[in-house]
Amino acid sequence: MPSSIAERAARPLPDHLPGFADIEAAAARLAGQAVVTPLLEYPELNERLGGRLLIKPETLQRTGSFKFRGAYNRIASIPAEQRGKGVLAYSSGNHAQGVAAAARLLGLPATIVMPADAPAIKVANTRGYGATVVFYDRYGEDREALAAELLEKTGATLVKPYDDPLIVAGQGTCGLELLRQARALEATPDALLVCCGGGGLTAGISLAARSLSPQTEIYAVEPEGFDDTARSLASGSRERNRPEARSICDALLSPSPGELTFQINRRLLSGALAVSDAEAEQAMAFAFARLKLVVEPGGAVALAAVLSGKVKTRDRTTAIVLSGGNVDPATLQGALERNG
Repeated sequence: MPSSIAERAARPLPDHLPGFADIEAAAARLAGQAVVTPLLEYPELNERLGGRLLIKPETLQRTGSFKFRGAYNRIASIPAEQRGKGVLAYSSGNHAQGVAAAARLLGLPATIVMPADAPAIKVANTRGYGATVVFYDRYGEDREALAAELLEKTGATLVKPYDDPLIVAGQGTCGLELLRQARALEATPDALLVCCGGGGLTAGISLAARSLSPQTEIYAVEPEGFDDTARSLASGSRERNRPEARSICDALLSPSPGELTFQINRRLLSGALAVSDAEAEQAMAFAFARLKLVVEPGGAVALAAVLSGKVKTRDRTTAIVLSGGNVDPATLQGALERNG
């Protein structure tokens, strides 16, 4: 990769990758459908960190996570003649809910392939939006192979969780909002931290920052044991996570970076950070007790990286995304009890 942020931002991206114009088009499609989530700042937290921390709570987004943005942008772009056969997606929960809700708004049937151990609240919410749920064993079955079989039978349109230009552009609207809101606060983020599983949100926000704030450092944040983006940045090719790896951050357990998303992230990211499950739980408890926000484990990793000192905050402006708040009550209770 080029050695500086400016060089990475200036390097042309291949034509097949989404760009800033695609993010603006997605924002127009999402107008009146997605929530324009606020950008929050807490003076007490700023004092603790020695700098400004700007928090984008996508926990307040429709369906409780940023995933609605990409799902709606993708489904709204399906040609009218193809909509009757519906959509199909595979997801551990947040993309499932985003697809189910977007499909319902647009009048399409939806089928979602979900791991059998997905959080109960995510399964219930997905069904609540009217989708049909098909379970699989995430450690013993291939969700993409199962989805391919269902697509062959139904003719539905596949809505991928991250490896799709329209999904990336939709997620990029989160970054578009964040950076414009920061400008309204007379702030320019020195660093912006984003949770990373398959890399769709990270890629979308990186693309937005490339145009609106090219000097901002963008960091992916992953759970320990699922640091495939960090290892892929180091090696220059897509690395896979170990099959035996486990984490409570169910939303971020992709086997490897996406093919399309990694093409963007390897050019635009400043680096990647990893947090432990314990640090994610500490961030969840902090968000609940001090910020009055409910955040799921995977949604809390960027906050965890800040609170655990994995990025410099003193005399700097740092922005983070709290990417989702769909957490089972027992999981949240356990985090609170262990970090009371």
